[in-house]
Amino acid sequence: MIHNKIKILHLIKSLGRGGAEKLIPETALVHDQKRFEFHCLYFYHQKNNIVDELELAGIKVHLIPTGNLGLFFQVNKVRTFAKELGIDIIHAHLPWAGILARFVGNKLNIPIVYTEHNTWERYNKLSYWGNRMTFKQQDIAIAVSNEVALSMQLNSMIDPYQRGGRMKIKVIQNGVNTDVFRRIDIGISNPEQTPPLKRGAGGIFTDQKVELQIPQDAQIIGIVAVFRDQKRLWLWIETALKILDICPDTHFLIVGDGEWRSRLERQIEESGKSAHFHLVGVQKQVIPYLSIMDIYLSTSEFEGLPIAMLEAMSCEVPVVATRAGGIGEVIQHGVQGFLSEIDEYQELAGYCMQLLNNERLQKSMSHAARERVVAQFSMKRMVEELEGVYESVIAK
Repeated sequence: MIHNKIKILHLIKSLGRGGAEKLIPETALVHDQKRFEFHCLYFYHQKNNIVDELELAGIKVHLIPTGNLGLFFQVNKVRTFAKELGIDIIHAHLPWAGILARFVGNKLNIPIVYTEHNTWERYNKLSYWGNRMTFKQQDIAIAVSNEVALSMQLNSMIDPYQRGGRMKIKVIQNGVNTDVFRRIDIGISNPEQTPPLKRGAGGIFTDQKVELQIPQDAQIIGIVAVFRDQKRLWLWIETALKILDICPDTHFLIVGDGEWRSRLERQIEESGKSAHFHLVGVQKQVIPYLSIMDIYLSTSEFEGLPIAMLEAMSCEVPVVATRAGGIGEVIQHGVQGFLSEIDEYQELAGYCMQLLNNERLQKSMSHAARERVVAQFSMKRMVEELEGVYESVIAK
């Protein structure tokens, strides 16, 4: 007996290189595509996008061009689009797409699944109130961490006329494909020789230390991030400069880009330590960069559950971070790394130096980081839970 595939439409405002966006192709690669067919509809086209990655993952990508405020004039277009494609489930990500999906679903008998990637208190007022006022018009909300789930529960509008009503929230913590994200060991015997090529997950890599002109024996502290306010990367640079005062041979690697780039470059230039900082921009393949990191440092003010951090841990990189969002649900202080409270980020420099000066501790935390992700935050576990949600809303 032949069963039709369940058609899932991922709805998202844009396809930049943030964690929420990257999860769409990464989950699709692990999903059972004999049972599910995936489409992705987005609205704002930007230069550094992941359209090619979605298509390589077997997702059919569609664009309806519009800006933020124009998004809600697309309700009828999206509704018609979903009907013509025979979509079975709309899975929306982040507030703008979530609000749109709820309006679309008002007149369609299509289940609406919404994934929340951040705590609500951090959204601007328009996103916050739009999310809050429409939140009950969906079948289920997925939270990427327990802190995000609590934020939704505390902030959602309660309908006093709905007797016995309960919020339908399920926590599905983000995951990473631990078979793909593995540390690549690329060594060279003579630094003056052309760096060797090494095949790894997803491609052929050169020795990034040679490319970046970092001494082979130098330790590297890094991060992969979109340069947004929430990441507080100016504090990241401040922390790095404190570390350099005590550990002057350390190098710092930042993978990513965004609106803060010029300010960060100016901050580094004014410090007189430019030779120790390497801003490599957006990289489609981050594994070679994660593989040369000795510590993953995060100074975030708020987070959902950062994918890049999980990928670093899967590549055996211990974490030193603020206890923002779901980070504290992943990192056990003193086991896979060290944590500070969000407002006590000054402690991070000391934790980094503790790791830089203790090879045995660093090695122990490196192994513990990967073991933690493999055991609790695998993509396989995440996808199984997502498929369970899809099947439950279809059954209704």
